[in-house]
Amino acid sequence: MPRGIPNPKKDDFGLRYTSMSVPLAPNLKHLGTSYLKTESQTLWGRNAARKQKMPAEDMPAPPDQRRGSQVIVIHPGSRYLRIGKASDVTPLSVPNVIARKHKPPTPEPTYVENIARPRKGRSAPSTTLHPSNGDEYAVAPPSDDPFEVKLVSITVSLRDRMRFYKLRVTPNAASIASTFNEQFKPEIILEHNDPFRVDWIQGPLPDDTYLVGDQALQISNPQALNYTVRWPIHGQNFNSRDYPSVQMILDDIETIISTVLEDKLSIKRGEFKNFSVMLVIPDFYDRVYVREFINIILVSLGFKQVCVQQESLAATYGAGISNACVVDIGAVKSSIACVDEGMVIADSRMSLNMGGDDITEFLYVLLERISFPYREINLARWHDWLVMEDLKSRLCTLAEGDVALNLYDFVVRRYGHPTEKYGLRAYDEIILAPMCVFEPRVIEFDRKRVGLRPISSTDVTEEIIEHSADHVTQAMIISTQHLLPSADLPQAQVLTVEPSQGGSPANLTENGTKVEQQEVTLPSTADPTPPPAAAEPTETSTSDAPMDVERDGKTPQANPPSQPAPQVPPQPVPPADNFLGALPIDVCFEASKLPLDVAIFNSARACGGDDKIRKYLQAVLVIGGGAQIPGMAHALESRLQAIATPLVPNMDKVQIIPPPKDIDPKVLAWKGAAVLGKMDSVADLWLTPADWDMLGMRGLTERCFYL
Repeated sequence: MPRGIPNPKKDDFGLRYTSMSVPLAPNLKHLGTSYLKTESQTLWGRNAARKQKMPAEDMPAPPDQRRGSQVIVIHPGSRYLRIGKASDVTPLSVPNVIARKHKPPTPEPTYVENIARPRKGRSAPSTTLHPSNGDEYAVAPPSDDPFEVKLVSITVSLRDRMRFYKLRVTPNAASIASTFNEQFKPEIILEHNDPFRVDWIQGPLPDDTYLVGDQALQISNPQALNYTVRWPIHGQNFNSRDYPSVQMILDDIETIISTVLEDKLSIKRGEFKNFSVMLVIPDFYDRVYVREFINIILVSLGFKQVCVQQESLAATYGAGISNACVVDIGAVKSSIACVDEGMVIADSRMSLNMGGDDITEFLYVLLERISFPYREINLARWHDWLVMEDLKSRLCTLAEGDVALNLYDFVVRRYGHPTEKYGLRAYDEIILAPMCVFEPRVIEFDRKRVGLRPISSTDVTEEIIEHSADHVTQAMIISTQHLLPSADLPQAQVLTVEPSQGGSPANLTENGTKVEQQEVTLPSTADPTPPPAAAEPTETSTSDAPMDVERDGKTPQANPPSQPAPQVPPQPVPPADNFLGALPIDVCFEASKLPLDVAIFNSARACGGDDKIRKYLQAVLVIGGGAQIPGMAHALESRLQAIATPLVPNMDKVQIIPPPKDIDPKVLAWKGAAVLGKMDSVADLWLTPADWDMLGMRGLTERCFYL
């Protein structure tokens, strides 16, 4: 035996204790390697890179055509589907609706009331009557009707702003308008004198006939013709309320897209394989929503490749800026996200469960209080909904100087009836309706969730890493920290700003009016779901004295509490795994009740320190249909300035960035996606059907910046 080798120790039995080979200690230089840790290093990634480097010999040379003519940009929404080629100036805006045959009996269309209603039998409005103290800006105290209490709080907010801008108030305006509307008789317009008459679809159609877009809304009587009219997308997800199964939703979306491309853009289904698709998804997306949409585009429709981008990022490209706080006011949802150098900050995303449809319905409720002359209106019928949409687009404003007792007219077109022209007088209803996005007390958030089923399942995994921001963002936690138990709060104390709860009048003055203020620590708005614990601050709370922030730009001042808050009896806390993010409350739902201005401030606050807040509040980009309301920019500026000035040191002026000239804010996100579709730098972000078939959602992680 060579020297230096000790004698081996012999076993008594000469047998090994195990047949398992013990692995050697790992080599330290192998721990930091990235070998086979990304999808680009696998076989399909190398083949794709090699294919790009090879000369395209077998591909026919494309004819002389515009850049982006082979890219189709699709931006689906709750009301409209915006679709078109990237080379087009503007997209096609098609109602995202489909009508299909239904076996009799066909269900009658119903409408879910998302706005609180006054009690039956109350016709005389009382909130505009002046008290006897001679103050024209004062509002009469509300009755015992909960709707009147909420409406008075919004009216007080309006009167305080009118007082600040020294605008006069018309006395007894509601009574004058109501008297005029009750006595008005409509004017009949003959058919040959109506240039905008509707060509209703009357006759029976074959059983396999389906109607898409405007044609689906022109059916004279869908119930009599055995048709069901459905909208497949609701807010930022699929419409699970009106559909019995998810597969029916996907079939309708596929049918709508293919029909619009064939009928409007003259692209046959066999030519889809030559086109690429730029898909625009919501900022706060559901992975199932993204997966099913990609499956429709690549598998069902057979497009060449797809690239998926978020709305806020596309909007910044459309506006030509790199940093902004993007506010998208849609029909059903309003989303907020901050974009930093081409990246959407995940923790800044907010989704509010209110939009333009709530403004339309609130306008209808307010006009009903002053004897709306069109008595037979029913919002479940589409032609009646269009009447209110037309009134909203022409009447509603957020500029206090436009409030006056004016005369308006509108036209009603119904099947089987002649065209009727009505007259209408209204006063502050035109500004109270859009103010519901800043004072969401009248919105019934709990009723909005009735019938909606979750699309995703916790038993299905995408084989990609789950992040906490996929379900609950930091901005949402900041907005709902007053509802969370102290053990669930983050280490750093973050101030939130919300208006006082609309259910009970606060800070009543001697004349019975309520001072419009905002508290730094406040309860949730719009009758929130009762929190499990710590819903109201007690006298041992860590919050300091509440700071009142007036929305009309006056100097804010600290206000010590007048009396200790009543003790709240302890309530049982449910298990932490009842809701997403392992939190004891539904943070996403509670955060969706925030006023728009408060949500924007909390979104900017989730990005970092005071420098970030100043950075994003000086670049607020408002898009969507709600951005077209006159006075929206000034209303947001003044309210955000009142919130940020006392809370952010050295806060400069809040600035609302206008959209580029001659670009509709409703199509700004589509325009930005079209710009992305024409850029050479997006070549590495395309996902092909072969990659999708092999990897699924894992293939998308290498081609986007948000998964």
